Amino acid sequence: MAQDEDLADRMRVVLAGTGAVREVRMFGGLCFMLNGNMVAGTSRRGLLVRVGKDRHAQALARPGARPMEMSGRPMEGYVFIDPPPPDERGLRDWLELAVTFVNTLPPKLPKPKPRPGRNR
Repeated sequence: MAQDEDLADRMRVVLAGTGAVREVRMFGGLCFMLNGNMVAGTSRRGLLVRVGKDRHAQALARPGARPMEMSGRPMEGYVFIDPPPPDERGLRDWLELAVTFVNTLPPKLPKPKPRPGRNR
């Protein structure tokens, strides 16, 4: 997935102030973590949004949304929006849906990095 810098910049603005946000390269793109849980990401396939299983069908009914698949398996609770919303309101609507879901999850602490030279 090629990272879309413009989309990532827009996402940073929307996610600012929602909690502890950090960026992690995963799925070949850039994912945004909120309190340690993935909330959304950029992708060559569009905007990836975590909506949760309860809102999955509702999210898929929205224009431009399609299921996320990993190795041919649908990933319930995640959707791609392609093309990503060109306007701020559309992007904010999707990210607010994702933030609302992720805020129902317990925070995850980052895993400690292994220290070099220590074999176990």
